[in-house]
Amino acid sequence: AGRWGGRMGFIEWLVVAWGLSMDAFAVAVCKGLSVQKLRWKHYLAVGLWFGGFQALMPMVGYLLGTTFEKYITSVDHWVAFVLLCLIGGNMLKEGLSRDEEREGQAENVSFGFKAMLMLAVATSIDALAVGITFALLPDVDIFSAVGLIGCTTFCLSVLGLKVGNIFGLKYKSKAEVAGGIILILMGLKILLEHLGVINF
Repeated sequence: AGRWGGRMGFIEWLVVAWGLSMDAFAVAVCKGLSVQKLRWKHYLAVGLWFGGFQALMPMVGYLLGTTFEKYITSVDHWVAFVLLCLIGGNMLKEGLSRDEEREGQAENVSFGFKAMLMLAVATSIDALAVGITFALLPDVDIFSAVGLIGCTTFCLSVLGLKVGNIFGLKYKSKAEVAGGIILILMGLKILLEHLGVINF
């Protein structure tokens, strides 16, 4: 994020939006794995939650600017790590459980307010840091930027949900276990990157 400078064109903004939405896409795939039959409300929930937060967080970061940068960047990776591990661990437990009734209940609440809020926050932490970077760049049209980021994330999240559902229908339990592992690994990756242990 710190390498960006000067004026950014539409293609560059699109690349940023695409990069930021990848976590949301991966999580949407995991959500799709655990749903037997997708309805329009599932698509709307994933698209609006992830797209909305990916647009909201850069705006918040932009408004905060550099005032609280050091405080935010010191804890953001821990927040993402803990949230993704909690959600991933829960998916693992559901995937390993043989209780079909329990799996059905988990399926119904997985798109509830609490679950979606946690996922939306966890996948948009990086966007908050990017928003702080926007405040340092000259001539940034923040409304156009967050609009593009939000729309890109909405579309990719909806696509991810469908992709996950196609694969998950055949191998539901195994897919949920895989999805849980992916989320935990994503959280670990975010943590290790911020701690400087790895650098992708």
